[in-house]
Amino acid sequence: MKKIIFILTILLLVSNNTFSQERSYTIPDYNSIKKNIADKSSNYYYPKLLERMTSNDSLLSNEDYRHLYFGYVFDPKYSAYFTSPDEKKLREYYQSEKINEKDYDKIIKLAEHSLSLFPFDLRQMNFLAYIYHLKGDEVSAKNISNRFHNIIGAIMSSGNGEKCETGFHVISVSHEYVLLNLFELQNKSQSLVGNCDYMAFEKGKYKIDGMYFSIEKILASEMKLFEGK
Repeated sequence: MKKIIFILTILLLVSNNTFSQERSYTIPDYNSIKKNIADKSSNYYYPKLLERMTSNDSLLSNEDYRHLYFGYVFDPKYSAYFTSPDEKKLREYYQSEKINEKDYDKIIKLAEHSLSLFPFDLRQMNFLAYIYHLKGDEVSAKNISNRFHNIIGAIMSSGNGEKCETGFHVISVSHEYVLLNLFELQNKSQSLVGNCDYMAFEKGKYKIDGMYFSIEKILASEMKLFEGK
């Protein structure tokens, strides 16, 4: 089965060298984020910030995206293991050898519906930008692509992935694989280390032996579900 290569992976110019260079990062202060997004007088007030993102406001900063992404864990609708109700239909399309032009609008509608339910569904966002590109709507493709990249930027600004204490913070396990795919990294195994997912790579294959992702909010969400049973 032919694998679709999305334009987002082409537009994002990254390499394994990123991990051998010093990068600045700030571990998310969830208490501060929670306070800011609930304050109607704050620039980070969540409903307004989310509206700006979904309307493709190009003036949103990395700090805005950090509040959007990490602040979503405080939304009552947050589910660490969200699955789109349209997943089965969409999968049939993005696993196809070729996507028929007559299906573009149908796919866009399905992907947009998924994003209305989970604004950080990176896989559907990726696919949506690709379909807009195929359709020839480069403005919409660029808007969705920019949103995707800014969310990735927020994740990457949360750590360096070198150890659990400085792992990249994610609100969905699927985002770990999106990041690995973007850097063309393939994990050999996955294990839970403290509050982190550790993705181990084949020894000597890359400049790093593995990558840590902080999943503390995912674990907290799981605990709430367990307590609710």
